[in-house]
Amino acid sequence: MVPVMLEGDLTMPDNEDDLRSYIVVVNDEDQYSIWLADRPLPAGWRAAGKHGLKGDCLAYIEEVWTDMRPRSLREHMAAQAAPEG
Repeated sequence: MVPVMLEGDLTMPDNEDDLRSYIVVVNDEDQYSIWLADRPLPAGWRAAGKHGLKGDCLAYIEEVWTDMRPRSLREHMAAQAAPEG
């Protein structure tokens, strides 16, 4: 069991004993993460509409984040693959 470092000197085991509430967040590059629900969102991130226990939030991310490439890379690759004209 590896402790997860939180804000300040608090630590919490990274396991199913974590009963805190999390929210799923997403940035402008369509990259997902989780954030403690009682904390202000970090700059550059917005709520993705899912909240709950850590495992539930991580399962949601696994379901919806099917392309790990940043949005800017996906758009660049799509533009390169598009026929000219």
